[in-house]
Amino acid sequence: MIETTIVELDKVKMKSPILIEGLPGIGLVGKIAANHLIAELKAKKVAELYSPHFPHQVLMQKNGVMRMIKNKFYLVPGKKHDLLILVGDVQAVTSEAQYEVTGKMLDYCQKKGVSNMITLGGYGTGKMHGTPRVFGIVSNKALVEQYKKYGVIFGESRGSIIGAAGLLIGMGKIRKMPSICLMGETHGGFVDPKSAQALLEVLCKIIEVKVDLKKLDKRAKDSEKFAKKLESEAMGKMPEPGKHDLSYIR
Repeated sequence: MIETTIVELDKVKMKSPILIEGLPGIGLVGKIAANHLIAELKAKKVAELYSPHFPHQVLMQKNGVMRMIKNKFYLVPGKKHDLLILVGDVQAVTSEAQYEVTGKMLDYCQKKGVSNMITLGGYGTGKMHGTPRVFGIVSNKALVEQYKKYGVIFGESRGSIIGAAGLLIGMGKIRKMPSICLMGETHGGFVDPKSAQALLEVLCKIIEVKVDLKKLDKRAKDSEKFAKKLESEAMGKMPEPGKHDLSYIR
């Protein structure tokens, strides 16, 4: 394999699909949100992406069989638009690799008639947040008002968006594909299901679907306890031994 390859498992025709990207990133916010969407909507896997730009290894599974590192596309049929959800194990690690992989993703999306793209990620602040906000950045100024009505905050986020969440909308703009990146406010130093919940609440309004978020509640509460523990340690206020002590988070 000398270049990124997308293997179609099902060549089903799609109805003006909306791409939703949730690859690994800050706090795994986008990944958690997209995977939860796939599970709740019982999405069907339709394609797999393999790339020589991914780590040179295979993963060992509980059944004793290896599997390749990959990204995956899932399909959810809809009334107005189908949903094409992109998730996966990793992202490419170099700039050149990111451009090549993203280009192949966009080729596949255009082939399937993707009408709009929504990328998901975390906006790291280095602070804890009681109620995470959702920030947005769009490919075209005309889209700002369209998304503001869903509670997306524009103009307050700073810096750059690294990886597929940013490049998909950047390279997509060159191809005249309207898109938005939704970013859940997060500390950035640990896995954050609570931010993923906030992100999903906004996303579900935009794509007009309903999913049960209760399954994320426990993970969100555990994550919040873990964050408070880290904060107390950083401030020199160690919690009592054995009390609310979380050694790790899954």
